[in-house]
Amino acid sequence: MKIFESFKMEKRVKRKNSVGSVVTNKCSRHCLGLLTFHSQATGDRIQLSPDGLQAERIGDTFRDGLVFTSRPVRVQERVHVRVQKEELFKWQGAMRIGFTSVPPSDRSLPLPRLAIPNLTHKPGHWAAPVPESQCSAGSELVFWVSAGGNIYVECGNTRDKFLSGVDLSQPLWAMIDIYGQTRSIFLLGSEMKSWFCKRKSCTVPVPELPISPNDSCHLNSNASTSRYGDECVSNHEMDMSADETCVVCMQRTVESALPCGHKCLCYQCTSRVLLQFGTCPLCREDIRSLLIEWRGVSG
Repeated sequence: MKIFESFKMEKRVKRKNSVGSVVTNKCSRHCLGLLTFHSQATGDRIQLSPDGLQAERIGDTFRDGLVFTSRPVRVQERVHVRVQKEELFKWQGAMRIGFTSVPPSDRSLPLPRLAIPNLTHKPGHWAAPVPESQCSAGSELVFWVSAGGNIYVECGNTRDKFLSGVDLSQPLWAMIDIYGQTRSIFLLGSEMKSWFCKRKSCTVPVPELPISPNDSCHLNSNASTSRYGDECVSNHEMDMSADETCVVCMQRTVESALPCGHKCLCYQCTSRVLLQFGTCPLCREDIRSLLIEWRGVSG
């Protein structure tokens, strides 16, 4: 017996796990879609995390750090990134940010070594350097393209217009050059604000677990109603049908629903996730606490 009924969903978003298998998430109408770094179009020195959210430039160099978003971003869709690591006093300059109308999947490898000037001298590329003072470790930046074709960047309470003249007639991918003293960045997601609600992207990481095919599931599953509604500000309103593949082992069919409402695990992997992580691999809800809460109510 399943724990929860499926949510009503209106669109699908495809993503790939670290081994390249495709998983399809169904997102609510308020979700902007999954947003990660593109897994193939990266600079020669870039190393991506398994979930595609962290990009790090490795080796003793200040260049070869280009990354792009996995999908086009909308006008006024604000992309949030955090600087994870920096190298002070070793290199000059910091990351460059911008947008491109050239799809990452259409690019030939190796990528150009620098965004400026290698890409910005070509049509369909707009990028500008971020001041070093705004790129210290822990700094969070927000950048977007306005309806007027301008690129804006926010850091703390500071907002600056970096560039103008972006061509809005074609889809645009966000582009970041992890350059100079900037060593590693983390993609925090994106959002769009309107008068009525705030829409957010999906940036749901998938845990890498050592899974044994003999593992068994011990998750109690008797509840029947979800504690979540279709809230406008939610960015994790996702469900997976029973014919989808488990997001952990990427081999077996989804059979188990978690207390948060997500159906994303096979029976064998459910107990592992519960014991080793205690959180839903999609929304990071504490499923241990939810189980205790539910059992207390139902018992």
